[in-house]
Amino acid sequence: MSLDWWTLGLQTINVVVLVWLLSRFLFKPVARIIAERQQAAEHLLAEADQARQAADETRTRIEAEHQALQAQRDAALAQVEQDVQQAREQLLQAARAEADEHRRLAEAQWQTQQAQVRQTLEAQAAQLALEIAARLLQRLPESARVNGFIEGLAEATARLPEAVRQGLAEQSDALVLHAARALDEAELAACLDALTGVLGRRPTLEVRVDPSLIAGLELQGRTAQVHNSLRADLARVQQELQHGAG
Repeated sequence: MSLDWWTLGLQTINVVVLVWLLSRFLFKPVARIIAERQQAAEHLLAEADQARQAADETRTRIEAEHQALQAQRDAALAQVEQDVQQAREQLLQAARAEADEHRRLAEAQWQTQQAQVRQTLEAQAAQLALEIAARLLQRLPESARVNGFIEGLAEATARLPEAVRQGLAEQSDALVLHAARALDEAELAACLDALTGVLGRRPTLEVRVDPSLIAGLELQGRTAQVHNSLRADLARVQQELQHGAG
């Protein structure tokens, strides 16, 4: 077999040209496309990593916010529960205080009513006793309704302050002598004598009959009034009984 150098040279040239053409129009564009695709893929991967990191950060932030909201919710619920408990305690205390106040007022009102009823009954009993005593005293002998009170009238007048007695003695008009019944001459003279001894001068008397005195005498002047009658005694006893009942 003989080697044809011309043919080999042409074939070599063809191979070189083919390689150059492939490199020029195939290998380099393909390599460039592959490089571009690889760069695009790397860019997409980088963006994916960034997106994943952003998603992770967002998820972490959302979880933190959720935990914060949960903590705030728990704190708010605890505060609401505490406020409700405090309000409940305050309402219970207010209700108990109001109930105690109503009970105290009711007890005070009941005690007041009881005291009023007791005072009324005691006053009525005292009034009834005085009325019975007055009716019994009205049965006294006529002489006892006056004579037994003359000396007492003089003693009551003597117990007046000196200036008051002096005013009665110096009164220019008549002193009024209230009597439970009309006086006879002897009784009037006895009254004048008793008052003269006390006042130091013989007074002028104007006798006025007042059956409501029941028994006794009362002397009335411009500066003083002397009571010595059963009506005055009964009124004083009634006042003392009512004061004691109160």
